[in-house]
Amino acid sequence: MIRVISSGFITHILSTASIYIQENNRTEVTEFLLLGFQVSRGLRLFLFCLFLVVYCLIICGNLLIITLVSTSKNLHTPMYFFISHLSISDILLSTDIVPDMLHILLNNGGTMTFIGCMTQFYFFSTSEGFECFLLAVMSYDRYVAICNPLRYSSIMTSGHCVILTVICWFSGVSITLICIITTAKLNFCGSNVIDYLFCDLVPLLELSCSDTGIVHLELYIISIPDVLIPTIIIVLSYTYIVLAILRIPSNTGRQKAFSTCSSHLIVVSIFYGTLFGVYIVPTKGQTLTMSKILSLLYTVFTPLVNPLIYSLRNKDIKKAAQETIHKWEIW
Repeated sequence: MIRVISSGFITHILSTASIYIQENNRTEVTEFLLLGFQVSRGLRLFLFCLFLVVYCLIICGNLLIITLVSTSKNLHTPMYFFISHLSISDILLSTDIVPDMLHILLNNGGTMTFIGCMTQFYFFSTSEGFECFLLAVMSYDRYVAICNPLRYSSIMTSGHCVILTVICWFSGVSITLICIITTAKLNFCGSNVIDYLFCDLVPLLELSCSDTGIVHLELYIISIPDVLIPTIIIVLSYTYIVLAILRIPSNTGRQKAFSTCSSHLIVVSIFYGTLFGVYIVPTKGQTLTMSKILSLLYTVFTPLVNPLIYSLRNKDIKKAAQETIHKWEIW
């Protein structure tokens, strides 16, 4: 895909130089210009319509999950309680990213204040961090359900589920806050043009004229509780789950046991697969366009497929949806 910047758009970029202010013989950036996809107008309009439809589907699908879990007594279980919070996180993530992305596509670029950029990055990182912890908690829930079924009701009580969810939210909020404070203290005194779809950490660090070594060190330290520990919990949980399933004598029993965690396993695979593909796998030689496309996987694709996976592969949610539709028809 050829990146084309029209002469009018170059003029627009140059005009943003007025957003710089002189301070201590240095220029400080107060706004950022996000380029988005630099393609033809027709393709940008197509992408705008596509992402608008996808965003509506994300909101409707996740709101449906939240509504069904809240109103259907059959779904008042730990697993569906966690699924509803996963839907809340997906709505937060997509609402933080997609509306601004639509504005950028429609206008062939868009400006964002420094505070707005930091705010977008904060809510994006909070949502991603929360999902890391929540998916680990959900894997533990499946471990207890399959490996200790007789003690499940006494271990995964409603109080324990609320506490675990609060810990996930608090961990995502607090860990992200540490990173945001450090990033916000960096000096941005050169170009203010971000050739990306939204304010992410890597593009911001590339624009900074400060020493970013402390930020990279902080990221490595933060990744231990935020990514490594949840990953270990998930791997250990599913190791014990697989061993327990293999000990079941009948094929029917094994299939029934596996079906209780298959949806969660698919969601975990998609989430960590896209996350590792963008941030862990070396990006040497990767084009900017490819990097932007990969970023769409965890900001747009994952929030879209999560409700589809849990609704299409789950008999309880299908039944709850049918009962809700039947009640509306009666009214």
